[in-house]
Amino acid sequence: MILAADIGNSNIVLGLIENGAIRNIIRIHTDLRYTSAEYGIQLRQLLEYYNVKPDRIEGAILSSAVPPITGTVADAIRTIIGQDCLTVGPGIKTGMNVRIEDPGSLAGDLVIGSVAAIACYGTPAIVLDLGTATTMVAIDEKDCYRGGAIIPGVRLGLEALSKGTSLLPEISVTAPKKVIATNTVDAMRSGAVYATAAMIDGMIRRMEAELGKECRIIATGSLASVIVPFCEREIICDENLRMKGLWLIWDKNHK
Repeated sequence: MILAADIGNSNIVLGLIENGAIRNIIRIHTDLRYTSAEYGIQLRQLLEYYNVKPDRIEGAILSSAVPPITGTVADAIRTIIGQDCLTVGPGIKTGMNVRIEDPGSLAGDLVIGSVAAIACYGTPAIVLDLGTATTMVAIDEKDCYRGGAIIPGVRLGLEALSKGTSLLPEISVTAPKKVIATNTVDAMRSGAVYATAAMIDGMIRRMEAELGKECRIIATGSLASVIVPFCEREIICDENLRMKGLWLIWDKNHK
């Protein structure tokens, strides 16, 4: 069994994976102020909750989109399981050819999602991640990572609206009954959900035109289940895509 950690801007996803099967997952809040001891306490509570003794963990792998706390979380994991943590980054084996201007700058979350999409769904593919940011990346038929787009996330956009205007309130991300809304809250929700879905459909068409191929579309992230049902394109939702990628990279580096 391994421990997998996916550090995002809003949450850290911790998973216990055994022979490729994801056994348990928990999400904790990402907090730049936490020390390794504070993260370690939460990690120990996770293991105790699932009745898993630290000596059952044969290793750990970590991906991070938040560099300031990467070392902090890695230290916490090392303290709890007594082993160093494999960190997704330059020099690690992924099996994926990265064809961008600076391959070393590619964020870990984009790496693990892409690796899982290639292995689980095939290529060419476009991988969406709808979280704090919305990312879209393109992988060609030769399993090469070709690049993509980074878009402000849906919640970030709504927060900007409410903070930057006098009359627009803070709202939850849900779909209204109609695109043409008849009140302020539903108008904001229409923009958040339907406009994002339309943007995704449009970006998919443009990416496919540049690749010259029709692609499989895979989506993950906390808002995928909210937005994807309103897209016109057929899109596969896989909430555990990044966990699968962490396992695949761990396995590749320990054969």
